[in-house]
Amino acid sequence: MQQDRKRKIPFVELKSDLIIYNGSRFYNDHTHPEYSTGECVRLFELVAQDKAGERIVDICAQRRTEMLDRGVVRMYKNNTDFEGHSYGCHENYLMDRSVPFERILEGLLPFFATRQIFCGAGKVGVERDDRAPIYQLSQRAEFFEVIASVDTMHKRPVVNTRDEPHADAARYRRLHVIVGDSNMSEYATALKVGTTAMVLNLLERKIFPQDMGLGDPVWALKEISRDPTHKWILDRQNGRTISAIDIQRSYLDLAQRHLRGLDEESDWVLYEWERTLDDLESDPMQLTDRVDWVAKKWLLDAFRESENLSWDDPWLQSLDLEYHNIDPNRGLYFDLVQQGKMQRVLTDERVERACGTPPADTRAKARAAMVRTLSKNRVRYIVDWDSVYLENEFHLSLRDPFDTYDKEVEAFDEEVEVVSKMMGLRRSGK
Repeated sequence: MQQDRKRKIPFVELKSDLIIYNGSRFYNDHTHPEYSTGECVRLFELVAQDKAGERIVDICAQRRTEMLDRGVVRMYKNNTDFEGHSYGCHENYLMDRSVPFERILEGLLPFFATRQIFCGAGKVGVERDDRAPIYQLSQRAEFFEVIASVDTMHKRPVVNTRDEPHADAARYRRLHVIVGDSNMSEYATALKVGTTAMVLNLLERKIFPQDMGLGDPVWALKEISRDPTHKWILDRQNGRTISAIDIQRSYLDLAQRHLRGLDEESDWVLYEWERTLDDLESDPMQLTDRVDWVAKKWLLDAFRESENLSWDDPWLQSLDLEYHNIDPNRGLYFDLVQQGKMQRVLTDERVERACGTPPADTRAKARAAMVRTLSKNRVRYIVDWDSVYLENEFHLSLRDPFDTYDKEVEAFDEEVEVVSKMMGLRRSGK
């Protein structure tokens, strides 16, 4: 890492930006490799595409290592460098534009402040003030400063106001969520995204939790993360107190009343949401096989006790980091998986398939097919989330994220061959 900081980065690396064969985007974002899944409408498909990203990036790290004279490239799926810098795991949800943003904000703040109790990734240390090192639930929580804004890097908001739907803006709003941690646990990712999608579904139905407003949502986010008692008691706007678990139960109760039976995945979320809250209330350590912050704490507690270490020992931060190593042969999370100590929602075969196969029911399928065609032909192109350009000219709109554009893709394949031949003749001077 120290050597790479001094290396002059070539322009081709700095501007690297690819759509890959599973419909995802892989690019350089402020010197960090960023993998963005294609659009998904099914929960477990999204989890599979997310885990596929780990494998794809790990393969890239291996290839880069092979190019080096010495040293090894290692990749970590976490949210901090332990030196005061944070990088996010962003989620994007398409919402009905008719819901006023003020109601979205009101409905989401208590949920976002408290969902870390089951989807926090866990962190050793404190980075934003001088208090003694502790073990926190969340890697991101202490980096947030305001309730809402468009910023993502400086004064980070609990609710981000960036709104680029890459779809019909009259119908849809893009909710850009930056408050979450990067999860290694498939279960935690599924519960994080599944519960959030359910809350948004409630808001779209004009169903809002009553009297859940927090006195200071930003403070609550941080306080939950660093509460060693795991009671997570918060101040409300009405002057009373409430626990983070009870806030989550309020959302769960609404979802059970209004959303039960939508489909199998939704019912899975409802069942696991309730089971997780029950376990958190009785003893969080029951969740060592499902929730990242608990699994990591269990590992670190065992090591800390065996070596008689305190939380300020740098050895523990090293182990914290290794939990997020995406190399299946080195990462501590993968050790737990191989020992059968982590509950999974996917098979290895499904993850492997997702590495080269896009979601079958969104425009990601079309985007992936077009990239396959373009990569075989001598033509300059740009493929974005919602549009395709050939030879620097706009060519095709993919404005509907729920369309697979099968007919357009078929016609596109023929058109690209024609354009490729024409450009080949032009460049050869014939």
